[in-house]
Amino acid sequence: MQNKRLLFIFGMLFLLLSCKGDNEEGLGKYGMLDESTPEYAAVRFMTSIYNDPNIDVAVSLSTPKMARILSRYHTNRNVQRHLLNLKFDTVTISPEERSRVGRNEFSEKATITLFFSGKLNDSKQEDLRRIDLVREDGQWLVERIHPDHFM
Repeated sequence: MQNKRLLFIFGMLFLLLSCKGDNEEGLGKYGMLDESTPEYAAVRFMTSIYNDPNIDVAVSLSTPKMARILSRYHTNRNVQRHLLNLKFDTVTISPEERSRVGRNEFSEKATITLFFSGKLNDSKQEDLRRIDLVREDGQWLVERIHPDHFM
């Protein structure tokens, strides 16, 4: 009886450890944003600009017009500096939390507010940006990034 219990515990431990895998880290608060939402597309777009080695993912999540604009800047740092006017060394990006009464699965346009919290040269910075998205062929694409209203 004791050996069966021990074998069962080791078996369950093995299953738990093997399930971890190499999955992509989730986005949003607690990593639980649904991939079919405009919030996910907006956070993934900005995360690729600040954390990925190049802007390929951001370009793939953009409308053709936004993709042309991004391609002109060539690198992530240039997009941060010139297009967003928002530089970070490390950053956490989260969408505005709001309780939605309606469902966005039928909408074709969305405006998402993203909160940025991070560090630049060891000083803490916080900012926000509004992003317009459109749905094309079932995928949310970034159409426009609104400038900072307080500048």
